[in-house]
Amino acid sequence: MSDCQGSIPAQRGAAPRLGRAAVAGLLAALLAGCSSFGAAGPTASAVRKSAGTSVAGQAITLVTLDPAASARVAGFETGRSFVELIGDSEAQGSLVGAGDLLDITIWEAPPAVLFGAAGAGTAAMVGASGAQNRAVLQQTVTTEGTLSVPFVGTIRAAGKSPAAIEREIASRLAGRANDPQATVRLAQNDARNVTVIGEVAASRRVPLGPRGERLLDVLASAGGPRHPVGQTTVQLTRGSTTATMPLDRVITDQRQNIRLRADDVVTVLHQPFTFTALGAVARNAEIPFEGKGITLAQALGRVGGLRDDRADIRGVFIFRLEDPAALDPAVAGAAPRTAQGRVPVVYRLDLSDAASFFVAQDFSIRDKDLVYVSTAPGADLARFLSTVSNLAFSVVSVGNAVTN
Repeated sequence: MSDCQGSIPAQRGAAPRLGRAAVAGLLAALLAGCSSFGAAGPTASAVRKSAGTSVAGQAITLVTLDPAASARVAGFETGRSFVELIGDSEAQGSLVGAGDLLDITIWEAPPAVLFGAAGAGTAAMVGASGAQNRAVLQQTVTTEGTLSVPFVGTIRAAGKSPAAIEREIASRLAGRANDPQATVRLAQNDARNVTVIGEVAASRRVPLGPRGERLLDVLASAGGPRHPVGQTTVQLTRGSTTATMPLDRVITDQRQNIRLRADDVVTVLHQPFTFTALGAVARNAEIPFEGKGITLAQALGRVGGLRDDRADIRGVFIFRLEDPAALDPAVAGAAPRTAQGRVPVVYRLDLSDAASFFVAQDFSIRDKDLVYVSTAPGADLARFLSTVSNLAFSVVSVGNAVTN
């Protein structure tokens, strides 16, 4: 009995020692793992230090996003519009071109000589009507741009108006026909067309009339876009120049509704733009936005804004492969470029400055931009201390339970 009674206190003393050992072991494990706490991404300091490092074989350029930088980017965006890059034009009238089909009518006053009764056989050969003094025929302008009219010969038609061709026919018949007159009508326009393809109701070639059809006229002729206006982009190609704009901007800014020219290609794209938000924001995600575009302020609003407990308001960054024309010439001239001619740029915005909010309202987000908000320097420490505090209370509770 005495041996058993003597062993009981020893066993009871082991419990507190076991509880303290458990507490010590758990705290040691926690401290050992504190250096491996995850992070939302690089700090603002790390991003700033990335200037000059290589991406796609070229160095990154860091640009402070101030009113001057925002104005340069806005000016570049304006310069990419249809009216600036392609240009408007005057109505060109109905000039005849190769492949056009013409209706030609020739009158001869009585007594008819060429197209009257004496020349009835000839008139019938060229398509005489019931009237003895009128001949009607159709001619297609050759690839060389010429016409061949009986009793007139070969006429250079390409590049001339129907009225000019009429005068030349009448002039050549003078002295052979009795008071000849002619009318020329463009029956089928095959030379002056615009090609409309992509996300329209019916891809087609749209003929251009004498009044000079504008971009929206041609889109309407093709049945209009198949998707909502806000999700539709129009690409216009003229020769070697290509410009792209949101359709709703063309609708709201009539200067962009330019007259089209022969052989222009209009491509309608269903292209809802997106940007990616990462870091200390309420929602990390790829966010779609309308073709008319959004500002940086709107982009931050769409992801729920910055996280109050983690975000570094001095570390808002926009990662972009920028066109050199949108940068300060002093920066663009020395900045290395990718194989596509772009400059890897990181725009930095400091929201601790109240004026920067106006910049955020003016700076436009582009398709495929990456918006990153860095974590505040003390945020990880605060999170670590909070975790330590919570786990410490849990360990103490476990120790007390073991002791009791």
